[in-house]
Amino acid sequence: MATVFSQYAWLVPAFPLAAFAILTAFGRGWSRAGAWIATLASLASFALSLIIAIERIVSNAEDYVGGFDWLRAGAVNLTAGYEVTNLTALMLVVVTLVAFLVNLYSLGYMGEDERMTVFFSYVALFTSSMLGLVLADNLMILYVCWELVGVCSFLLIGFWYRKPEARAAAKKAFIVTRVGDLGLLIAILLLFWYMPDHALDFASLHNVFHTQSGIISTSITTLIALLIFVGAVGKSGQFPLHVWLPDAMEGPTPISALIHAATMVAAGVFLVVRTFDIFQASQAALDTVAIVGAFTALFAATIGLAQNDIKRVLAYSTVSQLGYMMLALGVGSTTAAMFHLFTHAFFKALLFLGAGSVIHAIHTQDIREMGGLGSRMKATAWTFGIGVLALSGIPPLSGFWSKDAILSAALEKSPWLFAVGVLTAFFTALYMARLFFLVFTGKARGDAATYARAKDAPWTMTIPLIVLAALAVVSGFVQTPMSGWLGSWLWSGEAKEHAEGVAIVASVAASLLGIYLGWLIYAKGTIRRDAVSSRLPWLVKLLERKYYIDELYELLFVRSLRGLGKALAVFDDVVVDGAVKLAGGAVAGLGRLNTRLQNGQVQTYGLVAVIATVVLVLAIAGRRFW
Repeated sequence: MATVFSQYAWLVPAFPLAAFAILTAFGRGWSRAGAWIATLASLASFALSLIIAIERIVSNAEDYVGGFDWLRAGAVNLTAGYEVTNLTALMLVVVTLVAFLVNLYSLGYMGEDERMTVFFSYVALFTSSMLGLVLADNLMILYVCWELVGVCSFLLIGFWYRKPEARAAAKKAFIVTRVGDLGLLIAILLLFWYMPDHALDFASLHNVFHTQSGIISTSITTLIALLIFVGAVGKSGQFPLHVWLPDAMEGPTPISALIHAATMVAAGVFLVVRTFDIFQASQAALDTVAIVGAFTALFAATIGLAQNDIKRVLAYSTVSQLGYMMLALGVGSTTAAMFHLFTHAFFKALLFLGAGSVIHAIHTQDIREMGGLGSRMKATAWTFGIGVLALSGIPPLSGFWSKDAILSAALEKSPWLFAVGVLTAFFTALYMARLFFLVFTGKARGDAATYARAKDAPWTMTIPLIVLAALAVVSGFVQTPMSGWLGSWLWSGEAKEHAEGVAIVASVAASLLGIYLGWLIYAKGTIRRDAVSSRLPWLVKLLERKYYIDELYELLFVRSLRGLGKALAVFDDVVVDGAVKLAGGAVAGLGRLNTRLQNGQVQTYGLVAVIATVVLVLAIAGRRFW
């Protein structure tokens, strides 16, 4: 079928890119006007993305590839193009919708910031980079946009650069994700070396690894897949490269929502889905993805139980949910992974923006200093509650359907992976119940005057919460046991997903048990809050310190590399600079000696001539003697 609007898909990233260029060149002092330019640009991108998606749904349009030759050398031809498929159309809608709502929300949240225009210009470039990554038709263009996303995250996480914590978090995010990016770069180089005609476009990858499997050996295929996964581990915050993601909370809260919901962290999952043909050709790579994803999901969920910063609880929740997505990919269910990415974008953006509304009202992030805000901030409390239930997997909200799809796929593959998924669901419901009850119920525990002034945010911040809450309720119905529409549409009817009754029952039971236990502890008070800490203080300390992973990395990598740097600095100063200074000093000394000899005095010249003659005679005589 015709692709009338798909051919204009390049405009989707172009709108925010144009906004970035305008604000950078002319936006000094524009403040609110510049913010609205960026917001309207994101709205234009969303409108075009929605039109493209509707066109593909209604008319069953064919995939569209556009672009131009970028580099040509002999048989090598690298293109700079974009590809519109059902998968990319879905991602375009998710990214642009969340970006628009974050921009709208930021009009209120960042309204008093003196660098408001700079903030919106960074967000525009960040959004454009992610959209370029989604549309890229080959790995080279994807990698360029991948690195741009990393640069923008550095700028946004460290936006409040006067805070030492923000500067440190920005550097940490940039350096840790570079480790993953190096793996992805090596994978691209290996593909360039082994692929016929050095092709890096996704259509060629599909032909080589799916249609004509066997052209590249299994060992090389496994190596390439694992290196690609290293890149995804870095961007999507999987163990052991997860340490940057919680620290990214030092950035403005709207950026936390954008990074954690639809852009940077989603890029890793999208990368694995985009190159899934390579993973399917290596069972070892798939098993690795499943094990790392399952471990990360449970590992991060346990840490979330003991965090007291409202944004850090949500950050570890993101790490855990991304682990769920990787688990789905590892057991071969791209539909479940993309489905959970789709629903997670809405309820996680809702939770972060809700947290931002709370922080905006009472100016603290410590949940121990909150309480009773539900009566003062009704809109925030209700929408945040919907996000909590969706994330916890309570039916019929969106998180239930997508989490059930993952657990069903895991049960079919391995009982152990399924058990890890169910246990993670229990912990998720427990720490989210703890978060909600401590923030919105009970009595106020913070400053009384601040509590008395607390109220819901202005409309620019409240409307995104309402829209995202509605999506958190209804978005799950695109893929249910009764109708597998999303999977059939994404993969042109090839996806075969089904629900397991055991998975549904176990998932719901675990979630309800977690919420009920949270209510008993943090709302009703039937169980003492210090019941665990009083008996097992070491365990609570271990979770609060995040299993001491940061301290371990500090010891193994940071200090050792800092020591190596100091040693190299000493070598540079003493040996390298010393050699240069010695050479320069020697030349300078000879020059000074020469100036004394060449002083214009005839007596000196005669003395030098006599000395030279004596030396010459002695040398000749000595040679004859010997």
